[in-house]
Amino acid sequence: MSLHDFINTFWEVKAEITEELVSKSISKSYQKGEIITSEGQLQRELLWVETGVQMSYFSHEGNIHVIAFTYAPSLSGIPESFLFQKPSRYYLEALTNSSFKAIPYPLLQDFFDKSPPLERAFRKITEHILAGMVNRHLELQTLTIEQRFRFFAQRSPHLFQLVPHKYIANYLHINPTNFSKLYNSIKI
Repeated sequence: MSLHDFINTFWEVKAEITEELVSKSISKSYQKGEIITSEGQLQRELLWVETGVQMSYFSHEGNIHVIAFTYAPSLSGIPESFLFQKPSRYYLEALTNSSFKAIPYPLLQDFFDKSPPLERAFRKITEHILAGMVNRHLELQTLTIEQRFRFFAQRSPHLFQLVPHKYIANYLHINPTNFSKLYNSIKI
């Protein structure tokens, strides 16, 4: 899916606007295991994922806490660092070799000024992300470990082949032993 098609699933934007945005974006790639954004670093670009899987996480008392996985077709980055142009409080790492179109913050703001439909589309995208985060929080608070596992398997079954299971277990707040039992007993 192209960036234009992705944006237009949220709000209709003329192709020439999205084509110009892509043409002025920067191609970037990262190797498996490479840190894209570190804690304390400013997220200067919004990333359109072309290939690969990424993971955002924070570290507390030596333990990793997985926040999210991103993969094509979607946006990636540290949202609050990018949106407010302040240092990140967590990390973004390439779990597989990954390639992006990087949209610098000032460039995106310029495009918002000249294209209200593009700005509206990004507002709709942000609303969608916020609703997804609230839903994830509710799932973590109200669902059993088996229900969380099943919902994840329905939404993103391909990640079981691409992401180390310890990270998926962490994301779902499931003990690795219980995760392994679920993985071996539930047909995906």
